[in-house]
Amino acid sequence: MSGYKQTEVGVIPEDWNLRDLEVLASVIDGDRGAQYPSANDFSDSGYCLFLNAGNVTSDGFKFVDCAFITREKDALLNKGRLKRDDIVLTTRGTVGNFAHYDATVVFDDVRINSGMVILRNESPSLNTTFLYALLKSYLVCSQIDRFAFGSAQPQLTVKGISKFKVLVPPLPEQCAIAEVLGDADGLIGVLDKLIAKKRDLKQAAMQQLLTGKRRLKGFKGEWEVRTIGRFTDCTSGGTPSTSVAGYWGGTIKWMSSGELNFKIIWDVEGRITEYGLQSSSAKMIPEKCVLVGLAGQGKTRGTVAMNMIPLCTNQSIAAILPSEEFVPEYLYHNLDSRYEELRGLSTGQGGRGGLNLTIIKSIPVPFPTIKEQAAIAAVLSDMDAEIAALEERREKTRALKQGMMQELLTGKTRLI
Repeated sequence: MSGYKQTEVGVIPEDWNLRDLEVLASVIDGDRGAQYPSANDFSDSGYCLFLNAGNVTSDGFKFVDCAFITREKDALLNKGRLKRDDIVLTTRGTVGNFAHYDATVVFDDVRINSGMVILRNESPSLNTTFLYALLKSYLVCSQIDRFAFGSAQPQLTVKGISKFKVLVPPLPEQCAIAEVLGDADGLIGVLDKLIAKKRDLKQAAMQQLLTGKRRLKGFKGEWEVRTIGRFTDCTSGGTPSTSVAGYWGGTIKWMSSGELNFKIIWDVEGRITEYGLQSSSAKMIPEKCVLVGLAGQGKTRGTVAMNMIPLCTNQSIAAILPSEEFVPEYLYHNLDSRYEELRGLSTGQGGRGGLNLTIIKSIPVPFPTIKEQAAIAAVLSDMDAEIAALEERREKTRALKQGMMQELLTGKTRLI
């Protein structure tokens, strides 16, 4: 092909170069000496932010659960301090996450921990923003998979990272690519902020509407409080034996606990046969049951969802059955807003056990009239729909950016 050449990573433009990362950037690991901070050296505030694995994600920096060290402790460390425009790469456990220490990061004093390295641009012919995009491309991700070792806790070494192959276009083209991809990142960032704002607004609306502190126009009068067992019944499901092939692969939808996180359930992955249904404690439930996770030390216990199709569930899901006495969408929003409360109701020492049907039936619910329940549910469902539309737009923008990266960072599409 005219204007292109064959390399070990494929066909690239003739005026692009293939280089080892170490030719362009320094790979710097963190301090691991005797002065490395111990657990007692960290606090939730201080002079220098000491990055942990949770701070470097697949989407860049995430500054939650931050740990800090004092100025005195920082002065004892020899390596690992960030400079502006450095790129951080995680190298142990969850390997391959990158974050760019650019001007938007508010912390001035930052060090990496021993499970990360710093990539510092040392070449005048390399644009760091372009490098950051390139490092998250398929070309580098595939090399991370190849160089990582260890199954229980995957790791990357400085030596391996230094040998990453990177594509280097002429500097003006690097800058043009970085600008285009930066515009896409900017749009994603705007959508992230808008989604967060809409979620905050919904949370505030839930706190007001679901407690009666704020009433919708046309409604008045006192609310009563009813326990769930007073206005409907609930049940749990079951799991056919996985050792019997004839129980599985049929046409009956079977829901696992992990699928509660989808919230509004239009389909599920599992399928069982009529034989499996009849041979286990699984049972069919109608559409618009309010579903509650009963067990699990992770986030599943207390998670609330609602099925929009008939299905059956496993034994760790309670299904609150619909009836003419309440609006399922209202109950869904009410219980969904009480996640931490539901988890605190668990049996066992310290709430570490699980929920059960007796507990579910005893949960008190503020209970307006059916018409007011429907009106409240409509407002909150409209807010959910707006958030879902924004999330869909964000995912499409991310997919578009991925396609752009594949074209631009390989030279298939040229900007200059």
